[in-house]
Amino acid sequence: MKFFITGSSTDVGKTVASAIVTQALEADYWKPVQAGDLTNSDSHKVAAYVSNAKTKIHPNSYALNTPASPHWSAEIDGVRIDVSKIAEPEIQNEHLVIEGAGGLLVPLNESETIADLIRPDYQVIVVSRHYLGSISHTLLTIEALQNREARIAGIIFSGDENPSTEKIILEKTGLKMIGRIETEPYFDKNVIAEYADKFRENLLKS
Repeated sequence: MKFFITGSSTDVGKTVASAIVTQALEADYWKPVQAGDLTNSDSHKVAAYVSNAKTKIHPNSYALNTPASPHWSAEIDGVRIDVSKIAEPEIQNEHLVIEGAGGLLVPLNESETIADLIRPDYQVIVVSRHYLGSISHTLLTIEALQNREARIAGIIFSGDENPSTEKIILEKTGLKMIGRIETEPYFDKNVIAEYADKFRENLLKS
């Protein structure tokens, strides 16, 4: 299985969710586009979080220096992101986790967005963090995915339980909840492994 992790917005917990899914499936991990924080990138973080011996972290197709929208970060670096040149890595593993950058419609260049990285054989997981406006942002993200006929595996909620928000999102979309990542004091290999054990069954049923 190949899971593409996107979010209702930026800073909603995609990288932690990606680490959990990677650990749960002992999958390979790949972030095609990294913008900024190259010495402590999302790939570095996932590598520090997973504790199995099978996962391989694949290099970014584009590693950009400025923490900004990828299209602007690329322009600052004097390059143009060409989606046709973003080649999925060859994997020996059964599973691959692909992490997007920011939200679904974050621009990569003048015409393409993160959504254009999603391939027909990918199952998309939407990470939704509880904040004012998150219901609309999550429903818009899911509607955009459905309009593109993407396969949606389900939703991971991020943050302390909010029954009203979760109920309305699940009812309106008909999607399943893969799990919830609580507000934790910290994340390390042990915490990630605990969540991986909780999420594994729902992931394998996708």
